[in-house]
Amino acid sequence: MLDEGTPLFVQIAEQIADDIAEGSLAEGERVPSTNELAAFYRINPATAAKGINVLADNGLLEKRRGIGMFVAGGAREKLLTDRRKRFAEQYLEPMLVEARRLGIDDETLISLIRGNGHQNGGPAA
Repeated sequence: MLDEGTPLFVQIAEQIADDIAEGSLAEGERVPSTNELAAFYRINPATAAKGINVLADNGLLEKRRGIGMFVAGGAREKLLTDRRKRFAEQYLEPMLVEARRLGIDDETLISLIRGNGHQNGGPAA
């Protein structure tokens, strides 16, 4: 389940963030402990803690003394806002630049996105 190309703590943070964004971990819900994460992923508890701390540092998790870490209020909306911005920067902006380079007008681009436009300069199939 874990990818060797990305640091383990980053993968732990991303998995928990994905669960929050998807709604499977709700605001106010307890997040698995570092020991639970370490046992599940078969990693060092310090590595799991580092992943949890990344999310806490970003305001997505909050510590409740003596009982654990919980999803912070507003965490899902913050994640979705951040991810929408990153999506626009990584995918939409480069797509728009390339569309302009290729002479694709807005109407054609919208049609392509909807899946009912022309592809490769030819008519839609």
